[in-house]
Amino acid sequence: MFDLLIIMLERVGVIIAVAFILTRFQFFKNMISHDKLDGKQSLAAVLFFGFFGIAGTYLGTALDVSTSQFNNVQMSLIESEAIANSRVIGVVLAGLLGGYRVGIGAGLIAGLHRMTLGGFTGFACGFSTIIAGFVASAFHRKKNKTGAVLALGIGALAEAMQMGFILLLSRPLDQALALVEVIGLPMIVANGVGAALFMLIVHSVINEQEKMSALQAQKSLWIADQTLGFLRKGMNEETTLAVCNILYRELKPDAVSLTDDKNILAHVGLASDHHQSNVMIQTEETKQVIQKGKLTVVRDGTLHCHHDDCPLGAAVIAPLTSRETTIGTLKFYYPSEKDITDVTIEFITGLSYLLSNQLEIAEADRAYHLAKETEIKLLQSQISPHFLFNSLNIVMSLIRTKPDEARRLLGSLSYFLRQNVTGTSSDKITIEQELLHVKAFLELIEARFIDRLTINYEIDDTLLYEMIPPFTLQPIVENAIQHGIKDKEENCLVKITIHKVQEAIEIQVEDNGKGISPVRLQQLGKDKVESEIGTGMGLYNVNRRLIMTFGERAALNIKSSQGIGTAISFCIEK
Repeated sequence: MFDLLIIMLERVGVIIAVAFILTRFQFFKNMISHDKLDGKQSLAAVLFFGFFGIAGTYLGTALDVSTSQFNNVQMSLIESEAIANSRVIGVVLAGLLGGYRVGIGAGLIAGLHRMTLGGFTGFACGFSTIIAGFVASAFHRKKNKTGAVLALGIGALAEAMQMGFILLLSRPLDQALALVEVIGLPMIVANGVGAALFMLIVHSVINEQEKMSALQAQKSLWIADQTLGFLRKGMNEETTLAVCNILYRELKPDAVSLTDDKNILAHVGLASDHHQSNVMIQTEETKQVIQKGKLTVVRDGTLHCHHDDCPLGAAVIAPLTSRETTIGTLKFYYPSEKDITDVTIEFITGLSYLLSNQLEIAEADRAYHLAKETEIKLLQSQISPHFLFNSLNIVMSLIRTKPDEARRLLGSLSYFLRQNVTGTSSDKITIEQELLHVKAFLELIEARFIDRLTINYEIDDTLLYEMIPPFTLQPIVENAIQHGIKDKEENCLVKITIHKVQEAIEIQVEDNGKGISPVRLQQLGKDKVESEIGTGMGLYNVNRRLIMTFGERAALNIKSSQGIGTAISFCIEK
């Protein structure tokens, strides 16, 4: 009896190996956490535990009662043989973890298989296996964690029940009694211990995975908290460098890099000599991630860097997205692909989602503040005393000498101010309405320039009913007057062109003024630019509203040559 117990406990090593394998399957993770299994997962669980029970049968030892000899289990047994086995472990665990559907299903598979092997205990052992699945399922609890003590008790109980069925159903009775005397206690102990060990190992592995996931989540959230202040300012050289330094310090890869959809924004770590900021993306792998929007693992020697002596070996490249569009990448470099584990990939995937969400929130935050700034600017423009006083002075000077002209200008001023008030409540207006607003403004300006200013219009009339945001064209025209031709003594020209370009509409304002310096030209429309006569807020707001309304393709295009003039244009979809 003692020798048989040692033999059966040795087979528990197989159970331990199976327990580790099981932790890799999603259906088993759901069973451990008591999540509901779908149809496919339930079938997978039934088949797995059913065949686990069959394996327990074949891993057992066949005992010939007539000779008391132990043999290996064959595909069939002679009449006097029975099997000392660990079959019920799989069935008991199926019932405890999966409930009636899984427990009874696994019991049927393992039990019916046992019946086919024969032997004088074939029916009794097979029937008891099915009953074991039913009994174990009765102890299944959806919300309570299945413990090792419960598994020990049910495993021992199931095996004790099998001994009872052998005595009740197997004949001759003297052989059944002799068999139970030899295998009864070893099987009850070994299968109870085996079920308990199985459950302990599974819970240990799952708990370690949960602990690691919790630590990763904690670290991700901490990194997100550290980087949020920088990403709120958008993705530029300064903010991305700060973020890369944080990631490099906390995660300790060979290097960390952030890019937008065209250029490297920051690179910290190895290969900083040629992976530099404000340089176009060098690797094809990064371009593919931007194009497809999916994480890529670059294996050893396949990083297609243009630099021959690049020391970077392997990398994980994750997309950064905003509004379901890939706007850049997050890249981690490692010495070898052996250093890139499944845990590493999962962590970087989660981190890229967090950073993408931060960028999206920051964009929404900037849009909110921009809307507020625009609203304030528009309210200020409604009561701009400088423009209002100049216009009224011109009207006053014309009342006696040119009363008709004075009335016309008053009409233009009235229309201009009325549009300033009503335009703040509209999201979009027609191009025709925007042009009328601009013409009212220019009539007042022309009166001040007194034959020095010529306004040319090249307008495709079929486009007049297309919609644009209000106060889009007027700030551009105002910029041409105030910054372009204001100091020009004669032959001042402003040209407004609206025409079709393929399937788009191009709107352009040109002047023949003094032009814009290259330094200011780089910033104009992209940020507020301080100067002696303004902040560049008008063009900045126009540019941002166009991008928010129509996308990046609608951004302002500014061309200028000093002493020759400036052309500001944008395109919108027709």
